[in-house]
Amino acid sequence: MRRREFIKLLGGAAATWSPAARAERSNQMRQIGVLIGTAANDTEGQARMAAFLQGLQELNWSVDRNVRIDIRWTAGNPADTRKYAAELVALTPDVILASGSSVLLSLLEATRTIPIVFTVVADPVGGGVVESLARPGGNVTGFTPFEYGMAGKWLELLKEIAPSVTRAGVLRDHTGSTGIGQFAAIQSVAPSLGMEVSAVNVRDVGEIERAVTALASSRGGLVLTGSAYAIVHRDLIVKLSARHKVPTVYPWRIYVTKGGLISYGPDFSDQHRQAAGYVDRILKGEQPADLPVQVPTKYELVINLKTAKTIGLSMPPSVLARADEVIE
Repeated sequence: MRRREFIKLLGGAAATWSPAARAERSNQMRQIGVLIGTAANDTEGQARMAAFLQGLQELNWSVDRNVRIDIRWTAGNPADTRKYAAELVALTPDVILASGSSVLLSLLEATRTIPIVFTVVADPVGGGVVESLARPGGNVTGFTPFEYGMAGKWLELLKEIAPSVTRAGVLRDHTGSTGIGQFAAIQSVAPSLGMEVSAVNVRDVGEIERAVTALASSRGGLVLTGSAYAIVHRDLIVKLSARHKVPTVYPWRIYVTKGGLISYGPDFSDQHRQAAGYVDRILKGEQPADLPVQVPTKYELVINLKTAKTIGLSMPPSVLARADEVIE
């Protein structure tokens, strides 16, 4: 969806926050809360929200006609995440869309009754969010990008594109189960690859800068795990990796379109479009506990050859052959 179309849709959603709009709400008006782990002006967050709104429109939900949407953007800030989660729960919406692991956990601290549809939450079973993928139980269900074990494939990909690398830093959010679980998965495969890995806490910008500089001096590589805070600081991470010529594997396509080297992961806009379908079903009476958690049917391998040339890396033909998209 184009930026102008998104702004028009978002403008309609934002208008529903006004007292006048609330007073005019009819008995048929339904209420959706949305909590997103990026900043409001972040292009990735906008793309996710646009896909969700488009999905709702395709299911005949129209802002101001039969649905009201309250949106909060956290910009990866833990304090704001907790604050906005509490605000949305206090509004008692019919259902809440939670985009990201950290926002979901904050919402679950605030409510165990309001239905929640999540997206971009890694390994919800391993993280204790749901009982099982088939039967989530409780008040949540949604769409997961991968289980923790997927993180091991990022290290394997790093070794494939840079065989001489024997040391890798792993940027992760250490404050939640997702960052811990992904790092554990990477640690488990490292010995078989002849790799030494160390954790870099992504919330500290200074630590990120120091870690990338250190990896460059030791000819090491970098693996970026899934994190809302990493998305917020993606421009910095991509810039540092290119400047110091550090081969870096990213979890999502958006990093590569911004100049990152290579990514392997699902299409998050598609997850948000599908999430609109679950929200629709819940608004029509179904329960989250009965809606199975969905996993991606396809992972995308995206390569930026311009960046590869910049850092002096020759991409193996076997990797290029598997690529879904090559940016030149």
